[in-house]
Amino acid sequence: MSNSDFGRGPARTAAEGLRPGDPGYRRALVAVLFAGLASFQALYCTQALLPVFVDELRVDPATAALTVSATTGALAVAVVPVSVLSERFGRRPVLLAAAVSATALGFLVALAPGAPAVILLRGLQGLLVAGVPAVAMTYVAEEVHQEHVPTVMGLYISGTTVGGLLGRIIPSVVLEFAGWRVALAASAAVAFAFALATWRLLPRQRRFAPKSLTLAGEGAAIARHLRDPRLLGLYVLAFLFMGAFVSLYNYLGFRLSDRFGLSPALAGFVFLLYLAGTFGSARAGGWARRTGRRRLIAVSVAAACAGLALTALPHLGALLAGVALFTGAFFVAHSLSSSAVGLVARADRAEASSMYLFSYYAGSSVIGWVSGHVFEGAGWAGFVPWLAALSLVAGAAALYGLRGIAEPRRAD
Repeated sequence: MSNSDFGRGPARTAAEGLRPGDPGYRRALVAVLFAGLASFQALYCTQALLPVFVDELRVDPATAALTVSATTGALAVAVVPVSVLSERFGRRPVLLAAAVSATALGFLVALAPGAPAVILLRGLQGLLVAGVPAVAMTYVAEEVHQEHVPTVMGLYISGTTVGGLLGRIIPSVVLEFAGWRVALAASAAVAFAFALATWRLLPRQRRFAPKSLTLAGEGAAIARHLRDPRLLGLYVLAFLFMGAFVSLYNYLGFRLSDRFGLSPALAGFVFLLYLAGTFGSARAGGWARRTGRRRLIAVSVAAACAGLALTALPHLGALLAGVALFTGAFFVAHSLSSSAVGLVARADRAEASSMYLFSYYAGSSVIGWVSGHVFEGAGWAGFVPWLAALSLVAGAAALYGLRGIAEPRRAD
């Protein structure tokens, strides 16, 4: 099938958005999945290597974590400007350019001479990759029929979970027979292949209408969103819950090696628990139609805190079960809140989505770094309550903000 096939179909497809059975719907599903795989593999490719960086690059854990925080922080800075550019140049070109350039840069990260260069290049990688998450939600909200937005967004977020998993597992496996540079190069090769597949598959945009951009106009749009308590609640959840999630995975490797004696390569396999997030995010839309969005977010936050309590027990099995429970719960809440942004914001959706993503990745960067100092100062016993407090406040903010929002249609 050629790219020209994407545009064929009944007139209602362009007017109402893609539905199952429409030309391009399945290609869109696979393309957004691959976009998530490529971008999040590039985003988190150093996280499993943090204990190795501490040993080989002679840095402390918080500094090693900057190889993750620099990327997510730069992404947070870039996500709003990139989303604004997408209002003028289109979602598809921005998304594809970001995916290909960011994954290609991964090969240079593997050649970096030391910790400062790694952190600098990872920051640049974050700036480039910003175009994928910045416009993916808006692309889906515009091109897919509203009834099916939660399903497609769930699949995209599933792609981000699997991409994050691959970004951690591939370097961990390669560490068994090679150094960290080869591990990063191998991860970059897989991510680049997914980016090229996204380029080939993503349907052309049919419902996008470019608009004239002014600094005052964009600032006014963002200010309107920040005055909307529904959106503010979603932004607070994104900042705090994502910060707690990344913090858990940033310092989990140290817990596994110090308390349970696992090697960095073996500890890397704990990231297979990301599959719990893949499972949860892919089903969040269906669950929400049966139980309601707000209720499911409340259940997810409670489950996340229960998972954190399990990680405090001095048993490896309890730790792994707790991380799996927290991971699944986090991605259910994230899937529901991210899809709600496009439904709450009836105008200037790109700006609304970009502010959600700014909050999401700013939380990853800022809280991910701050949590390193909590971990170093208070140990795991103080680290777990810190993450639980962040999660509870995040859930409360989202529940307050989502009062009165239309719930997903319940199943018959």
